Amino acid sequence: MANFSKSNVPQFSVDVYQNEYLPEGGREVNAIVTVTSTGGGTSGSALAGANTGSVPGPGQAPAAVVIMVDCSGSMDYPPTKMRNAREATAAAIDALRDGTAFSVVAGTHVAKDIYPGNGRLAVASRATRAQAREALRKLSAGGGTAIGTWLRLADRLLNTPDAAGGAVPQIRHGILLTDGRNEHEAPEDLRAALDAAAGRFTCDARGVGTDWEVKEVTGIASALLGTADIVADPSGLSADFTRMMEDAMGKEIADVALRLWTPVGVEIKFVKQVAPSVEQLTGRRTEAGPRAGDYPTGSWGDESRDYHVCVQVPEAGIGQEMLAARVSLVLPDPAGGMPQTLSQGLVRAVWTDDMTASTSINPQVAHYTGQAELAQVIQQGLDARKSGNLDGATAKLGRAVQLAAASGNADTAKLLAKVVDVVDEATGTVRLKAKVAEADEMTLETRSTKTVRVKK
Repeated sequence: MANFSKSNVPQFSVDVYQNEYLPEGGREVNAIVTVTSTGGGTSGSALAGANTGSVPGPGQAPAAVVIMVDCSGSMDYPPTKMRNAREATAAAIDALRDGTAFSVVAGTHVAKDIYPGNGRLAVASRATRAQAREALRKLSAGGGTAIGTWLRLADRLLNTPDAAGGAVPQIRHGILLTDGRNEHEAPEDLRAALDAAAGRFTCDARGVGTDWEVKEVTGIASALLGTADIVADPSGLSADFTRMMEDAMGKEIADVALRLWTPVGVEIKFVKQVAPSVEQLTGRRTEAGPRAGDYPTGSWGDESRDYHVCVQVPEAGIGQEMLAARVSLVLPDPAGGMPQTLSQGLVRAVWTDDMTASTSINPQVAHYTGQAELAQVIQQGLDARKSGNLDGATAKLGRAVQLAAASGNADTAKLLAKVVDVVDEATGTVRLKAKVAEADEMTLETRSTKTVRVKK
C-alpha cells in the first residue's frame, strides 16, 4: 500500500488482497484492490460552507449539477406524479451547497433548460434557490420521451465555464428522473449521447413508477458512472432526491482513473468494480503510455470501493516471482501536464510447489467472484422468466438465493424472496412465485448489481 496527498486533494490509499502463489504452470493472477479516499467530501473541502452564502475560494474546485426531470405526458398519470417530481426537484435544490452551479432541465421529446435558462448555470444561493423553486411551478406534463436530448443539453450546461469563474467545473454531476420508456428516439441516438457524455459528467438515474425500462435506466447510470434505482411510489421521490444531492455534494475530486501497468508478456483479462456495485470497466480502457491503461472511476468523496483485477502472466518455474501488475490512482493535470499519482499498490506472482499455498483462494477474491456471479444469475433468471423459460429461471434464481445467503447479502436475499419461494437457501432450492408484483421484479433487477463486502 502507498499513500500520497497534496493540498486541496483528498488522501487516497490502495490495499491489494490476493494469493500471489501459483502452482507450476499457473498463469492466472487475481487481486482485489481496495481504494479508500479520506479528507474529501464532508471532511472540509471545496464544497464546505453549505448554505452560508460563500462560494468556493481560490484553489477550490467548483461543482455543477443539472437536474433532468421527465415532463412527458405520462407524468400526468396520476397527476400526483408530476407534483411529486416538482417537490423532489425542489428538495434537491434545497440540498445544494452555496456556490454550486446548477440548472433544471425539463425533458420530453426535446430538452429545455427552464432555470436559469438561455444555456447558463445559476450559482446556488438563497435567492437563486427561491427563483428555481418558483420556476418549478411551471413544470407540466406533455410530449414524448427522448432521453438522449436531455443528456446532450446537460453535457453542454455542465461543461460551460460561465458559472465557474471562467473555468469548467471540476465536479460535474447529473440527476435524471424518468417514468417511461425512451420511445421518441432510436436506441442508437441514446447510445451516441451516452458515448459523447462518458467521462464528461457523472449521472444518477431514477425510474419512478413501473412503466420504464430497467435496462435503459441502469444503462445510463452505468455509462456515466452513477447510481440507478427504482422509486416505485412517487411519494418517495423527495427523500431519494435529497439523498442523491447530498451524496453529490460530498464529492471532492473528479476524473480519477485506475491506472494498470503490466510488464511485457502479461495480458489483462478483466478489470471491474465489485463494490459497492458490480461495474465492468475492461472495455473502458484508454491507453496511458507503454503497457499502461486508465480505467475511469468518476468522482470521489469520503468513501471506499473495491476493484477486481485479473491478469494472465507468462509461465515460470518453481521459485520464480514477478511483478504481475502495478495499480495506481491518477489524477489528470487540467493544464495537460503530467498526471498526479495519488496512490499505488502491487500485484505479485510467485510460483511454488507448496500445494496448500498455491490452491488457497483469497477470501476477498472468492467473495467478489461470488458477488459478480450473483448479479449475473439474477439478470439471467429474470430474463428467462420474462421469456417463459420457467425451468431456466428457477435454476438461475435458485443459484442467486444460494449465493446471496452464502455471502450475507441480506438486502438481495429479501428482494429475491419476493420473486421466489425459498425452500432451502443453502442448496438454492426455490419455486417461482405464481404472481409477482411488477415493482418487486423491477426492484430486484435494478438493484441486482449491489454488493456487500466480505463478512468480518
